[in-house]
Amino acid sequence: MCGRVRLASDHSEIKIDLGLAEILHDHYEKRWNVPPTSMIPAIVSTNGLRVLEPMRWGLIPAWAKDNKMAFSTFNARADGIDTKPAYRGAWKAGRRCLVVIDGFYEWRKSDKQPFFVSLGNRAPMLLAGLWEDWRAPTGEKVRSCTIVTTDANSLLAQVHDRMPVIIAPDDWATWLGEKPAGNDELKALLRPYPPERLVLWPVDRKVGNVRNESADLADAITL
Repeated sequence: MCGRVRLASDHSEIKIDLGLAEILHDHYEKRWNVPPTSMIPAIVSTNGLRVLEPMRWGLIPAWAKDNKMAFSTFNARADGIDTKPAYRGAWKAGRRCLVVIDGFYEWRKSDKQPFFVSLGNRAPMLLAGLWEDWRAPTGEKVRSCTIVTTDANSLLAQVHDRMPVIIAPDDWATWLGEKPAGNDELKALLRPYPPERLVLWPVDRKVGNVRNESADLADAITL
């Protein structure tokens, strides 16, 4: 599962590190406690050019009558990504993206203690996503996305049985469609990330309140 993320990297560093050609809608702000239905940055690739743009977190299928579905589609299980009605259209059309974060928060099932998870080298973490365009009854176009999840690796299993799919740098081009790949090859990317490349630590329970937004939310605490 992935229900709360952080993105506090510097704007210019993200553009360089991820090989972006452009950042759309230049109102990017650092965030430390981002919940579903918020805007989150995601990378799409068109003709080999990578663009970072804000998307509403919680996929709204093109056929949806309203945007309420976004509250239940912020995560998409990898094992149903090509069959579930909410996601199969985006999957079939190749509307794949990479959601950019620094790390994510996860709550231990046994006692609801929150933990922060990041890459060991603290580099940007790119998550497998799908995106859709939805036209509201008012005529407004909303671009939304979902984060794909898979079984937890041995590290995350101490906290939760699911984890987001983290795409390694060598596979970014494949997931974004810059390299040709069939369904089987794409699905093979939807696997648990190597546990030795991740770190996690307990954080203060105040992260559970979405109104709390400060850099210290990911600071380690002693249990």
